[in-house]
Parts: sequence; C-alpha cells; structure tokens
Amino acid sequence: MTERKPPGMSTQDWVELQIRQAQQRGEFENLSGEGKPIPKLADAHDPDWWVKDFLRREKIEADVLLPPSVQLRKEKAQVAEKVARMRTETEVRDYLADLNERIRIQIRDATGAVIPVGFVDTEAVVEQWHRDRPAPPPGQSRAGHQEHSRRRRKSVWQRLFS
Repeated sequence: MTERKPPGMSTQDWVELQIRQAQQRGEFENLSGEGKPIPKLADAHDPDWWVKDFLRREKIEADVLLPPSVQLRKEKAQVAEKVARMRTETEVRDYLADLNERIRIQIRDATGAVIPVGFVDTEAVVEQWHRDRPAPPPGQSRAGHQEHSRRRRKSVWQRLFS
C-alpha cells in the first residue's frame, strides 16, 4: 500500500512519483501483456464492438445476425455437404422437406427487402445423393437398408426436442 499524498504536492506529480518508484523496483518487468496491443483498443471506434465481443465470447457464429432469407440461401448452398453426411434416403427427404417448408414460410411472411430464395429440388438432390453413395454390401440391398432405418426413425417431436 502506498503512503498518502503529501499536502503540498499536486496529484499529477504524486502519481508520476509513484510510477517512477514502481519502475525502479521492477514491478513493471515481465508482465503477461508486455509488447502486445491492448485488447478492445482496436475496436474502440467500431459501433458494433459489443456485438462482436459478445459473439466471440459466447462462441456464436455471426450467421445468426443475418436476415432469415440470407440464412436460408446459405443453407441451400450447403445442401450437398449436409446431405452427404446423412445415412438414409428418408433422412435426406425429411431434411429437404423441412428446408423447403422454412423457405415457404419465409416467402409467405417476408418483410423488408425481399431476397429471392428458390425451393430445393428434392428429387434431384436425392438422385445425386444416391449417385454419391457407395454401393451397399453384397448381402444387403438399398431397400433393406431403408426399411431398417425406418424402424429406428424418430418422431417429429423427438427430432425437434433432441
């Protein structure tokens, strides 16, 4: 703890004296942030600094800030990658039906600037999915695989809340 400021000394001189004494004692040596820019100083003039900081801190992707129609367009552009990770045709069709329904709702309830989002051609995507899939094992047909997956399929409510 430092001693009190002497009555005849100005506050600025007192602070400078305290800093000089701390430097002489080596209290500013080997600090963790030495030589690095002060965080948030670069964003000081950015009016959205608090949003960017929140997204970074909470590890949220910035896509959530986009308008719904732009989000849907981005998702539509990534359909092939998402579908490639799915195992059954039923799963692919359910995903595409859900995406088309969300597009339908967005078209119906659009407000503000309208950004056109077309529907996904389910049959074309399913055909491409079949072409990209490896051939089934010799003892099992695709139909048998689909039938097995239908038995284990979750209900709509289970998929919504899981």
